[in-house]
Amino acid sequence: MRRRKAKKIAILPDPKFNEVVVTKFVNNLMFSGKKSLAFRIFYDAIDMVNEKVDDQEGLDVWKKAIENITPSVEVRSRRVGGATFQIPTPVREGRKASLAMKWLIGYARKRNEKTMAQKLAAEIIAAAKEEGAAFKKKEDTLRMAEANKAFSHFRF
Repeated sequence: MRRRKAKKIAILPDPKFNEVVVTKFVNNLMFSGKKSLAFRIFYDAIDMVNEKVDDQEGLDVWKKAIENITPSVEVRSRRVGGATFQIPTPVREGRKASLAMKWLIGYARKRNEKTMAQKLAAEIIAAAKEEGAAFKKKEDTLRMAEANKAFSHFRF
């Protein structure tokens, strides 16, 4: 790289749970800079998870859901001699968390519940139980990497 490495911006922990990971999640959830609305949606979703899951705390269920949908390997396209191969590569630590959050939010948005908080709560509960669309996405990614394991010697 010709330029210097970009500085990492320090992210402040959220006001309710005092967790940096929650703030990162809310930043992904946010639209048009409306952070307070994104926080309200997240906290409402966690409260709904609290009501539906009796034996565990809502934030713990959310953490378990994130952990369940975090990918370990992904496939990247690489052109070798006119053919394009899908090459399985391990995922960087920061990207793992980012992908898990994006998948959870993306598939929550596609659900059929009424409000975004309800959609997010339902997807969190499903992911914590190792079901739902976000977990399926992780499984599909893993399966794709397994199928293309023969091309791993092209890794860059």
